Amino acid sequence: MGQAATLPRRRGESYVSELYDWFRKFINECPSGLITLHEFKRHFCDGTVGSESAEYAEQIYRTLDSNGDGVVEFREYVMAISMLIEGSAVEKLRWSFKLYDKDRDGAITRVEMLEIMQAVHKMRVAAALSKPNPLTAEECTNRIFVRLDKDNNAIITLEEFIEGALDDDWMREMLECDPSTVKVERPLRRDTISGTHG
Repeated sequence: MGQAATLPRRRGESYVSELYDWFRKFINECPSGLITLHEFKRHFCDGTVGSESAEYAEQIYRTLDSNGDGVVEFREYVMAISMLIEGSAVEKLRWSFKLYDKDRDGAITRVEMLEIMQAVHKMRVAAALSKPNPLTAEECTNRIFVRLDKDNNAIITLEEFIEGALDDDWMREMLECDPSTVKVERPLRRDTISGTHG
């Protein structure tokens, strides 16, 4: 809050045009210019794996709502998407840290990490994205804590989170938020694809 934000410029395409498209889609789906948790979950779940993604949607929404007022404004939404697409690795990891730090106390506990990992795991399994014999959410959480909690105090600080993820590709893949998961887009219905409307 109170910080001036500069949106990055895209190479090879008109960033203003892309920003306009985001705004048009957002306003089309959310005419008030605000999106509630209920609306976000509906769009998120419709665009992913259905109700299996509801828990993860709630965490994404909480992180998008940067001022904590219970609604996501277009500015909050576009700043997050812009950063997740164009931001540096450190910026993306800072945002992901907020996703895992549910109580916003500046540290991630094993319980917080496990809750997010369980939500992600449930969504991945439902979408059949997991490789055969995938690690469970508990195993992922344990592995992350072994690698990131350098001082063994049972919490992961922002510094530990960023340093650990930057030094380990598996860790970074596990911890970074995929920008496609925060886009508000209603999937095309079959009747609009085939040209019928009934």
